[in-house]
Amino acid sequence: MITVLTITQIIISVLLIIVILIQNKNIALNLTSMWGGMWAVTKRWWEKVLHITTIVLGILFTINSLIFFFIK
Repeated sequence: MITVLTITQIIISVLLIIVILIQNKNIALNLTSMWGGMWAVTKRWWEKVLHITTIVLGILFTINSLIFFFIK
């Protein structure tokens, strides 16, 4: 059981790293955005999929870590 959880943890962490690294970081930070707030940016379909995938993988990583902690 611990071996399965360890392998799952490695797979989830590698996928999470890949998904985070391929996301677009084209957010413009200038002085006007700090004073007046940031403008609403709409996400395209692919960016939404990556965003939701990041959230799901993060939740799975946390759940797997907690199970691993309580079993070990």
